[in-house]
This record gives sequence, C-alpha cells and structure tokens, in this order.
Amino acid sequence: MAGGILVRRCFPESFTCGALSGLTLPHYEEATLTDGDLTLLTATEAAARIARGETSSEKLISACLERIAAREPQVQAWAFHDPEHALVQARAADRLSSEGKGVGPLHGVPMGVKDIIDTTDLPTENGCRAHQGCQPTADARCVAALRRAGAVIMGKTVTTELATFTPGKTHNPHNLEHTPGGSSSGSAAAVATGMVPAALGTQTVGSVIRPGAFCGIYGLKPTFGVIPRAGVLTQAPSLDTVGVYARSVEDLALLTDVLQGHDERDPASLLSSRPRLLATATQDWSLDPLFAFVKTHAWSEADAATHAAFGELIEELGGQATEIGLEHTTEAGYAAARVVQKVEMAFQFGPLLDRSPDQLSDNLRQQLEDGRRVSGVAYLAALNAREKFYASVEEVLLNYGTILTPAAPGPAPKGLVSTGNPVFCGFWTYLGVPAVTLPLLDAAGLPMGVQLIGARRDDGRLLRTARWLARRLGGADGYHRPAA
Repeated sequence: MAGGILVRRCFPESFTCGALSGLTLPHYEEATLTDGDLTLLTATEAAARIARGETSSEKLISACLERIAAREPQVQAWAFHDPEHALVQARAADRLSSEGKGVGPLHGVPMGVKDIIDTTDLPTENGCRAHQGCQPTADARCVAALRRAGAVIMGKTVTTELATFTPGKTHNPHNLEHTPGGSSSGSAAAVATGMVPAALGTQTVGSVIRPGAFCGIYGLKPTFGVIPRAGVLTQAPSLDTVGVYARSVEDLALLTDVLQGHDERDPASLLSSRPRLLATATQDWSLDPLFAFVKTHAWSEADAATHAAFGELIEELGGQATEIGLEHTTEAGYAAARVVQKVEMAFQFGPLLDRSPDQLSDNLRQQLEDGRRVSGVAYLAALNAREKFYASVEEVLLNYGTILTPAAPGPAPKGLVSTGNPVFCGFWTYLGVPAVTLPLLDAAGLPMGVQLIGARRDDGRLLRTARWLARRLGGADGYHRPAA
C-alpha cells in the first residue's frame, strides 16, 4: 500500500505441554500499517516514525482517540480524558517538527498518567472522594520529564483509592468480568487495549507488576530512587516507586531513560550518574544468561495453571535455569514489607482519616487503623531487616544474574471487588530491586506474567535479560499486540 508503514504484528498461539496450556509462542507476519492501525505501534516505533515524517503526532493521537472511543465504555481506563486537549498538544508537536526545531525522544507520542501523579492541565484526584476537584499548580517531576521529551499527555488513568487496595472502575480488557489488578489499573488497561502505547504507574507493593501481568503487557518497577517522586502521592515513602508500562522491553528502557535523574525534593532520589538503559537493554548477550528460579513462600498460593506454566518455562530454559530456595527469606521479608507499608500509610493518610472518615472506604479505614496499632519497635525492626534480606538475595544474583519468579498467583481473578494478591511482588519492592513483568504466559485465555528480578542499580542488565527472554520465547521482537 502506497505510503504504508510495515510493522511486525503478533498473533499469540499457545502450545500445549501435557494437559495445560502455558507458554505463549507468537508467530509473526508482515502487515501493512495504515493510519487506522497506528495503535499497534510501540512508543519507540511511533517516535521513530514521527521523527522520519512517516506519520504525524496528530494522526497517531487521532487513531488512539478512536480506540478510546471504541473501548473506553467497556474498559473504563480513564479518570480524566480530554480529546481536544490531546489534539492541541499533537498539533503543537507537529508544528515543531515542520519548523525543523529540535525534538525529544518521545516527540508526539501519547502517554497515560496515573491519577496520583500531578498534572497542571488535568485534575489529580488520587482515586479518592476527598480529593475530588483537586487541581495541581505544578507538574510532577516525571510528567515534566515526559513533556520535555515531547510526549503528549492523553489524560489521567484510573487508580485505586489513594493507590491502595480498594478497586476503581476499570475492567480487565481481556475479560471484562475480571480485575485488571491495582493500583495502576487504568494505566495497564489503557496500554493493553492500544489506547496509548505507554503509561506511568507506581508501585508500593505490587501495583506495577501485578496489573501488567493481568493485562498482558510489559511493566517495569525500576530500582528504588531511579525515577524521582516529586509531585507523586506519598503512600509509603520507604517503598513508593514510579514505574512504566509499554508494549516492548525497548520501550521500558527508553521511558526510564527519559524519566530518571536526581531531584533533591525526593530524599530517595539517587545521586548516581544516569545510565543509558536503552543502549544496554538492546545489546546482545555473547553467552546466554542464567536464571535463578525462586518459587518463594507463596508458591503454595499459586494456581495449578501457574505451576504447570512455570514448569514448562523452566523445562524450556533447560540448564540456564536453576531452582533456588529462598522461602524463609521471602516469607519473613514480605511480612516486614507489610509492616512498613501499614505504618507509613497510617502516618501519611491518618490526618485524612481523622478529618474526613466518611470520604474513605471501609477497607481503607480498616487498613489505617491497623497501621496505627503497630508498635514503633516492630516498624523499626522491619525497616532495619531490609539489608539483611537483600544480602541473601544479592548472593543469588551474583551467582545467576537474574531471578525468575511468578508475577502473581495466577491470571487475573474473576470479579472486581479485589485487585488480586500482591504476594509475589511485595518482597522485591521492599528490597528496592528492579522488577519487570513480561507477557509470556497464558491460561484459559487470560495472560500471566513472568517476573524477572535484578540487583539494585542494575536495571540495564535486567532489561537486557528481559529482552533476551522475550525474543527467545516470543519471536523476533517480543512485541505485544493490543487486546481486541
């Protein structure tokens, strides 16, 4: 087709090993990309095509808006969404391109932003009735970085109440009767349906990895402190981490390159130099990487489908994967993580509980009251134990490079009254290590994620390994195709 753009389109086809379907091994075919198919582009591809003049930001945004109009009534991924405002940003980006002016690495590319992250041009209500109508006067540091890179902010995506456990309105795009996960539910669902190629989320326990796994997309929770949190709702400052969603490992690396950097307003913000994650992630391995398969203490809580699928995965990796037992470490560490979260949540949201208890859900009120009952001794012990637990994990990472583990007990549970169990995520968040989920498994038509863990500040190596695994199991480029 004249003027068309070629893209590798992925159609997942599961194979059966034994009685259960597990690994998703897509095949690829070349497809001509018309303007109506622009929602299939990854963020990296979209930026490159806009930069080359093969499409425009306005055409891309218009295609995404059509996708939103078609799927939003069912999926309900957006808390705030202004189509005309998005088009105004896109036209401004195209004017800069036509004038030959310098543009950033995400020039004209649409992004979703979780509704606990401040934006000057859209409200930030934190999924909470008590914050309805709140309008920030400054962008969060991560939003400002996106704008400097040329991104178009499409809107604010749905979050759970104050990014905790009470669900929002979003449905899983693969099956509307199932949860999309939380708390970054809207961001994950928006990327999974092709409404945007990428979005921002946050994780305090499992709020990037679990929704990414449930919605069948790529998600990265980087090393604690890599992405500054200024302008992001504080829930538990010892744990809160800004993360990213996308449709390829390359996208995760590109987005983190754009977002990382030191900010003195965030006491956790790292002072180290900015590594070039995309360059590292796209390097090929001279020798195939090794994996430590860590079931964790939560293995008994995992579905039979998870047991079968990971059994197939480990068999597929052969001698590259070795099972390592860390059950006592992960169990004690997860308990410590929950103590830290409960106490810090009670401190951060306690004034709101005292002032406006009727504006909070019963679930959240109970969590805050529970946190207030934890002793100071128990809280400090939980904080101080973190380095001891990390030392045990670091030894495994030094020997194998990467930990492989489930992202969740199984595919997204049926029902919308819960966001699912974060038991496979909380320990890693507590340690501050980078974690990525890859959409490589499925069961009964629902995606399941493979979670990879790396050492602190070794995000580039982790993404390089993730890209290797996605290409090994997912085909030539490990691309994620939006849910129909």
